[in-house]
Amino acid sequence: MSSAYDAPRSWTQIRDAINTNKLAAEVKDTGLRVFTKLAQAEATIHGVAVDKVHFHEVGATDSIVDIMAAAIGIRELGIEALQFSRIPLGHGVTRSMHGPLPVPGPATLELLKGLPVIGVDVEGETVTPTGAAIIRTLGEKFGAQPSMTIEKIGYGTGQKEFPNRPNLFRLVIGESGSSLKHEEMLVMETNIDDMNPQYFDHVMDRLFAAGARDVFLAPVQMKKNRPATLLTVICEPARRDQLAAIILQETTSIGVRYYSVNRLILKREAKKIPTRFGAIRVKIVEQPDGTQRAAPEYDDLKRIATAKNLPLKIIHDEVMRNLKK
Repeated sequence: MSSAYDAPRSWTQIRDAINTNKLAAEVKDTGLRVFTKLAQAEATIHGVAVDKVHFHEVGATDSIVDIMAAAIGIRELGIEALQFSRIPLGHGVTRSMHGPLPVPGPATLELLKGLPVIGVDVEGETVTPTGAAIIRTLGEKFGAQPSMTIEKIGYGTGQKEFPNRPNLFRLVIGESGSSLKHEEMLVMETNIDDMNPQYFDHVMDRLFAAGARDVFLAPVQMKKNRPATLLTVICEPARRDQLAAIILQETTSIGVRYYSVNRLILKREAKKIPTRFGAIRVKIVEQPDGTQRAAPEYDDLKRIATAKNLPLKIIHDEVMRNLKK
């Protein structure tokens, strides 16, 4: 077990360690997203650039393991969306490498901005910066228990005892009763009329890599009849600041507008289908009447078709035949 005061680690050290390990790409991506949010919060608190951030308590081995274990658990349990109750915050003073700090700590509060919290009668820290970063990055909805059929329940307990409430975290896993899933999303957009259009490819790649659900371009006509491009991004609300920063860094835009939207999506799952050309990922979607339809992942079809020097349609047809077996 590591000490709470392990030697500080820089954000770049942690990022390199995650990138070079042998974990699945999906796990590494989740872990990096959580640590990126944490680094951004620390940079804001200390007034430094993100790449200059050094983690103290949160950079300890235990915290790295906590975040990567959460990323592994989400993948292994097949969790599609995380929803949290209102976040309980204690009070008082805690010790740190920087000396005494109020509870909740500055980094914790920075990470929880815009999320629903509730004060509880507990002397001490109920949410750490690590936990807040996981909630901030991965939480999609907050509040009442969602409608679902409960399948599994897990508990994690802390060592400290509180007089008025249990010191535990409970995870409830279930399936929605409907093939339609409700999500609250954010639409971000900006009009651009003075940028080299070749740059949009790079902008879109960065936005998708940072977690945008969709990015698209549309021609528009602006004032003084200037032709322009409308850049639109659809994302979870928690990703607003990170994606807005990319837009403002990578384009000539001087502002981004955003608004909340709701959407209904069909239940889906991903499977790997073995074929004579190799395993290919397939997305299986359940329609409102209970029937299913499947679509092979285009990137897998393209990769194998290129490697085997075969028409892509042959690979596609092979997958669909195997699905019917």
